[in-house]
Formats: sequence, structure tokens, C-alpha cells
Amino acid sequence: MKTFTLDEANRLLPVLGGLLKSALEHKAELERLERRAEELAERVLMSGGSRLKIEELIAEKGEREQALARVRELLGEIAATGVLVKDLDIGLLDFPCQLEGETVLLCWKMGEAAITHWHGMEEGFKGRKPIDERMTGGGRPN
Repeated sequence: MKTFTLDEANRLLPVLGGLLKSALEHKAELERLERRAEELAERVLMSGGSRLKIEELIAEKGEREQALARVRELLGEIAATGVLVKDLDIGLLDFPCQLEGETVLLCWKMGEAAITHWHGMEEGFKGRKPIDERMTGGGRPN
């Protein structure tokens, strides 16, 4: 598992934030298209499919597949850096980090200017603690 210093993680935020924002936009588009497909399926069920436009269905299915592929691609780009996407909906990323011989996670949520919290591997977002001097000494955790 790749680990990051606090400085390294903070330097990645502009790029990762952009990827995350784009993934969220594509996810929203995918959800919109899926709602539309569900509405269309309901209409087909109610009308017996007599006024079904196959070309429209095929085009919309292609759009959904493209949006899903783009979300997966963007999440893959983030994962390739060694950063963990913990919750796409709220834009939550974790950066593995070594602290006193133990792996912990530097925790960043979209909208935050910098990484200000961390938590243990088993704690999750609710267990976030403020970054302290153990992590800021020269930007390199112990």
C-alpha cells in the first residue's frame, strides 16, 4: 500500500479534487438517465409498449453506459494514485500514511481547503481527529 506524507497528500488535492468533481458530475448524469429509464419503463408497462421508440431507448442506454464508464474511469485514476475513495457522494478521500509505525488515513472531504484530519484504519469518518504535531513535523509523519 502506498503511503503519503501530509505535504504529499495536500499537493495532490487540486488534481484529485478535479477528478472527484468530474466523477460526481458524471454520476449525477447517470442518475438522471437512470431515473428517465425507470419513468420510461413505467410508461411502457402502463401503455403496453405500443408507442415505444426503440431508437430513443438505444441512445439513452448508450448514454447511461458512457456515463457509468466515465465514473469508473475517473475513480480508477484516483485509485491509481494510491488514494482511497471512501464516499463518492460526499467527496471523501483517504490517504494512507505512516504514523509512529502504524498505517493511518489522512482524511479529506471535498470543500475542505486542505487535509486537517486523520483516523485509524478501522475508525472511519466519525473517528476523525485533528492533525497534530506528530504529522506536521517537517511535513513527514513518523
